[in-house]
Amino acid sequence: MQILHGNAILFRKTSKEYRNTMELEPIGYFSGNSKYRFEAPRQSVFGGASGFILLLDDPNLLAACRDLEGVSRIWVIFQFHLNSNWKPFVHPPVAVGRRKVSLFATRSPHRPNPIGLSCVELKSIRGNRLELGECDLLDGTPVLDIKPYLPEIDSFPDSEVPWRDALVPEAWDVSFSETAREKILWIREISGLDLEHFAMVQLGLAPLDKRRKRLTLRPDGNYGIGCRTWQLVFCPEPAFRRLAVVNVESHYRPVELLPGCEDPYSDKDQHREFLQKFPSGK
Repeated sequence: MQILHGNAILFRKTSKEYRNTMELEPIGYFSGNSKYRFEAPRQSVFGGASGFILLLDDPNLLAACRDLEGVSRIWVIFQFHLNSNWKPFVHPPVAVGRRKVSLFATRSPHRPNPIGLSCVELKSIRGNRLELGECDLLDGTPVLDIKPYLPEIDSFPDSEVPWRDALVPEAWDVSFSETAREKILWIREISGLDLEHFAMVQLGLAPLDKRRKRLTLRPDGNYGIGCRTWQLVFCPEPAFRRLAVVNVESHYRPVELLPGCEDPYSDKDQHREFLQKFPSGK
């Protein structure tokens, strides 16, 4: 069970045999454009996301970064702050069919203690701000510790994971039409939402898996996938494992954008402006 105590994170074991409490103090927090779990890539190297870790205002933490200058990659130990439960068997995104895999043989974020480990690119250090690339962290993630990645120690390319080694990953090539790119850029500039990154994460692997994705089959044979209150329209070519994102549409119905309508996500003005700039979704 996880308990928040000020800035501390308490992990309390509830076993009948013992009771033990461990208190962890975040040393900083990650800031980036990805805010929701569905925006996170399955591993850092599969995402083009970037962001930064802002360490707490503590001179000791700043001093602890002195010799990180020039380090290419770091291990970030963090808290899965959006997760609250776990199960002994999970369904990884690359598993064949409906097969479930035991938790400790996977990197599922739903764990008994919500602690994550990610190897990310360290681009630069500016005081207590660590600029990152190729990361899979979500905005607001509490950072617990940082360690350098050492290739001669941390890399074992011949290591085996039998269930994973038996798979043929269903990776797809994702491209974007000019129309889609124009709209994606506009939405990114007005809201900060990176739909291109979302598309690469969600559609680059098994894009037609309806069990994991908010998919709709459209009358024209294309598919739609939802991201917050937007929908990306894509045309798949399964025989070639490739797809093209051909359009982006507002996912609100016209009646939901009438003046005075409830705006729970505080984004309806953005959608109204979008529809003025791109009439009828064209």
